[in-house]
Amino acid sequence: QVQLVESGGGLVQAGGSLRLSCAASGLTFSTYGMLWFRQAPGKEREFIARIWWSGGTTRYADSVKDRFTISRDNAKNTVYLQMNSLKPEDTASYYCAATRSWSVSVQDMDYWGKGTLVTVSS
Repeated sequence: QVQLVESGGGLVQAGGSLRLSCAASGLTFSTYGMLWFRQAPGKEREFIARIWWSGGTTRYADSVKDRFTISRDNAKNTVYLQMNSLKPEDTASYYCAATRSWSVSVQDMDYWGKGTLVTVSS
């Protein structure tokens, strides 16, 4: 049974930082692309960041580029999202996802975590 479990969310002031983690089990982690999405209340789930299998290639949404960094530790079956210079508009539930495709689309993900809430106060 595949499980993706996010942690690290919380309340932070604007300009602050948080580091999210997503621990994976039940899958061959190194063979999956790992992604972070977020969903704000009343909005659709949106792509944030992706890291390819070996960790050498990453991709970011324009809204978080240069502020967020995705990384992975295949030995620990964990993917991370370092979030710096947080803004109130970053407030959302953050979800990790796993896929064997090359896609960053919600509908192409194979597995999802249950999410962790990030709240950025102004």
